[in-house]
Amino acid sequence: MDLASLSGILIGLIAIGAPILMGSDPIGFVDVKSIAVVLGGGLASTITSYKLTEIKSLIQVTKKAFLGEQPNPVKTIKLLTDMAQKARREGLLSLEDEMENVSDKFLKDAVQQVVDGVDPELFLETMDLELSNMKMRHDLGSGIFKTMAALFPAWGMLGTLIGLVQLLGSLDNPDEIGPAMAVALITTFYGSVLANYVCTPIANKLILKSKEEIHEKNMIIEGVLSIQSGENPRILENKLKTFLSPIQKTSYEKATAPPKEDAS
Repeated sequence: MDLASLSGILIGLIAIGAPILMGSDPIGFVDVKSIAVVLGGGLASTITSYKLTEIKSLIQVTKKAFLGEQPNPVKTIKLLTDMAQKARREGLLSLEDEMENVSDKFLKDAVQQVVDGVDPELFLETMDLELSNMKMRHDLGSGIFKTMAALFPAWGMLGTLIGLVQLLGSLDNPDEIGPAMAVALITTFYGSVLANYVCTPIANKLILKSKEEIHEKNMIIEGVLSIQSGENPRILENKLKTFLSPIQKTSYEKATAPPKEDAS
């Protein structure tokens, strides 16, 4: 899990938990009926909104938000530059030997098409279709969490209405007013927490990861096209460095800098 996600989770727990622990009995914030209304209702509406196969992928999507492999454009540029140098020396067919060292399936498929002699226009069209379909899959994952972020507060309000109805019906019985009031208030609390602390952050994280991944794939496409056209490796390297942020450029320069000679 990346440091930002871990920090956000911990800060959120403190922000929510500290006021609860510093106030009255924390057990008062636990209500099974409220959980059933908000969580059960929100999930029911989400399942109704999507296909079952799409819902089944929810666990994998959630894992990808926090545990998925981070794109490494610095490493990718170094790999593409090395390939460009080899292709310039030994020809495009020599890149077939490099396939075993490539773990990125997108890069491997792109290079394989070049080795197979696919026309540049057809190659670009195929890769663009791959990116479009990838973005569609990514949007589906973040869209599910956006849907839940909208539904949980709505079900929290439904729980509040249920609690208020029960409250009005028990005005002549003081012993039932407290539990009814708890359902009326806690459901709104649960809905807000699930939406703003769980679902919206996960959706935003998935959107960010999607943008980063697609950005790196576009860089791969540009690099492979340059290799196919026989472009000078140094020019290719400078072109691909434009995809990097200032911090990433500094990391790349450090990673590719020649070792300093010992003055002694």
